Amino acid sequence: MFKSAVIAAVALLITAVSAFGQEPPANPLPEVLDARVSTTPQRARLVLDLAAPTQFAIVSLDNPNRIAIDVKASGLEFTELTPVAGEGIVASYNVEMAESGRARTTLTLSAPAQVQQAYVLDPFADQPARLVVDIIPMDPAGFAAKVAADLAASTVKQQADMAADEPTRPGASNIEAKTRPLVVIDPGHGGVDSGARGPDGVMEKDLVLAFALKLQDLLTESGRFDVALTREDDSFLKLEDRVALARQNKADLFISIHADSFQQPDIRGLSVYTRDENATDVLDRVLADTENKADIIAGLAPPESATSVVDLLVDLMRREMRRQSYEAAQSIVHQVEPSVALRKFPVRQANFLVLQAPDVPSILVELGFLSNAHDIANLQQSGWQDRTAEAVARGISAYFDELAQGNEQASAEK
Repeated sequence: MFKSAVIAAVALLITAVSAFGQEPPANPLPEVLDARVSTTPQRARLVLDLAAPTQFAIVSLDNPNRIAIDVKASGLEFTELTPVAGEGIVASYNVEMAESGRARTTLTLSAPAQVQQAYVLDPFADQPARLVVDIIPMDPAGFAAKVAADLAASTVKQQADMAADEPTRPGASNIEAKTRPLVVIDPGHGGVDSGARGPDGVMEKDLVLAFALKLQDLLTESGRFDVALTREDDSFLKLEDRVALARQNKADLFISIHADSFQQPDIRGLSVYTRDENATDVLDRVLADTENKADIIAGLAPPESATSVVDLLVDLMRREMRRQSYEAAQSIVHQVEPSVALRKFPVRQANFLVLQAPDVPSILVELGFLSNAHDIANLQQSGWQDRTAEAVARGISAYFDELAQGNEQASAEK
């Protein structure tokens, strides 16, 4: 609640200044730039690259079993589809302009399935806006019920459109506004930046990506969150781009995943960081400096001067985000502590630039140290990865539970 109020106030002030004397900008429908589908028997994903964020709707259809995704779009930039990657839930797919202003992607299913999560990401760096739709298996009876419910919803909408004398969009169904928190997971390093290296050649960038994918699956399977990764493969992103992705998509929590090294091999254990310009101790300053050097070439520039009022509001918002970040870190440590070795005083502070967003609660999880033999062994064991990812996921859920309770109490006291 506090975050929303402060963001709204800052946005209102900035908009009032920047829009003075200007014509309102046009918002033409974007093109669909590309489409791709990957599938396994347990999960499938559709990704649509878009020229700009847009609205979408989803409907389930039978005879044959299909899932159709409509987006508001002016047209398709491509003529040939990339074949489905893998084998599983989705047998084939098609993308076409169903009518002017509406592009339809139809996923033909090999077995009944349902949409687990669907969300639009704003563009960042050189990446376009994207619609991401994750699909999981569903029992036949549940799928039949979903088809019937979507048909009923479509019928109600058609009747409302006719009553309002508005054109009907056949086959499209309403979709609820976003109510689930968006968690952005940031696997550190990538590409030319391998991060820390262990004596046996194991690289931090590979370990943290594997862990991030496990954590994403757990959070997605809970049905409580929309989950996005800053990178899903061995690609390099500047620190500012990782932060920008979270901010532009109004993430509710940003989690950067790392596994560092230090010159003292006896130091080990998991820890969770929030940002503070004054590091907890010398080691924390060294770790933050090491991570920040990965982006030195990008030359993060300080924001332009703002009015004193905006400065005050941003400072209030930053304080609230740091409070929420600390609560998230505590929740995760509380869940991890029973089964994972922790550093002494595991909730720590350091000046990590990747935690700099003033409007997104942000934490950095150091899974362990590649300079310690025990940590290296754990980090490469799937059992340890699974156990730790499950604990972190529980901590994230607990954090949002506590946040919701606090908001309810604040509303009741008004």
